[in-house]
Amino acid sequence: MQIDFSKFDNGLIPAIIQDAETKTVLMLGYMNEDAIKKTYELKKVTFFSRSKNRLWTKGEESGNFLHFVSMKNDCDQDTLLVQVNPIGPTCHKGTDNCWGEQNSSEFDFISKLEKVIENRREDVENKSSYVKSLFDKGINKIAQKVGEEAVEVVIEAKDDNDELFLNESADLLFHYLILLQAKGYSLKDVLSILKQRHKA
Repeated sequence: MQIDFSKFDNGLIPAIIQDAETKTVLMLGYMNEDAIKKTYELKKVTFFSRSKNRLWTKGEESGNFLHFVSMKNDCDQDTLLVQVNPIGPTCHKGTDNCWGEQNSSEFDFISKLEKVIENRREDVENKSSYVKSLFDKGINKIAQKVGEEAVEVVIEAKDDNDELFLNESADLLFHYLILLQAKGYSLKDVLSILKQRHKA
């Protein structure tokens, strides 16, 4: 990767920091050659701090590191796009990014739902939990339930009631998440396979 540091008197170039998963822009910082080398070395995004007048690894005080994923420059070779996996809020004001926006995606809700399923599964006290009862009945019952929901989705797909079709689709996805956990997996494992197929 060739970078043109000569366009700026101070030898710093702007670095746009983007969440690798959600694609949300988190912040803008500045890097010099040493900061780039340090980022690759630590696998944590490191800037040149103009206020501190030194290299500064984001999160070195707060613990909110930006774990390095990839880096590329733009067509003029004077601006970097750095993709990261953030730990905690990025902005010093406590927000997800420096524009006060939430860094989330639709998949975040699925992750929360998977966590709820996991908690219900492990909650031995809750005798009335539907999810817990399915896990207690075993993999055959869970797989059967997924099959039943899949059939209902197919039936509703052939009719004109969109509300029923979407509700049955939600039921199918919910029970499929339960089945995945019963097999020791999550939806991310399935998405990983789809991504590999997409690259092929």
